[in-house]
Amino acid sequence: MESIRAFVAIDIEDNNLIQKILDVQSEISQIGAKLKLVESQNVHFTLKFLGNISSTMVDEIYEAMKRVEFTPFELELYGVGCFPSLNRINNIWIGARKGGEEVSRIYDDLEAQISKLKFKPEKRKYTPHATIARVKSVHNKDKLAKIISTYSSLEIGSMTVDSIRLKSSKLTPKGPIYSVLKRIP
Repeated sequence: MESIRAFVAIDIEDNNLIQKILDVQSEISQIGAKLKLVESQNVHFTLKFLGNISSTMVDEIYEAMKRVEFTPFELELYGVGCFPSLNRINNIWIGARKGGEEVSRIYDDLEAQISKLKFKPEKRKYTPHATIARVKSVHNKDKLAKIISTYSSLEIGSMTVDSIRLKSSKLTPKGPIYSVLKRIP
């Protein structure tokens, strides 16, 4: 049986937002840290990473997603941050301000629905974010931390969230290739 690496996400498709994200990526990539930038078409807010699922589970997950209720809302992309901390930067992300609570509520609802399908709930507290770079090794960590701090209150812009998507992720040497399997408007 075919295995699909899958996750549920809110995609960022607005070209103005993507351009601002590319500008931030350009700035952080000039520091000399070894980074893997997330391709602009792959930047998204992950709601649930599912790992490898069977193709038969796609419909079950889709049914669980359909039980998550929300109406379209504005999501303001705001600030640059990192996980786990400025002292140990593994992951650089864009955060959310207005609409972030709604993303968290959707996450909680989805977590409750998906856990009925025997997926383990996430132990860490959920922080709405869109990863823009993964840090392989940090040369010039102080410079990288300084840029992240400088952009911690960067206003990127707003988008309307009107769907959540079940996506597949095919890993390739050039980076992941994402495809939409199911979409809940």
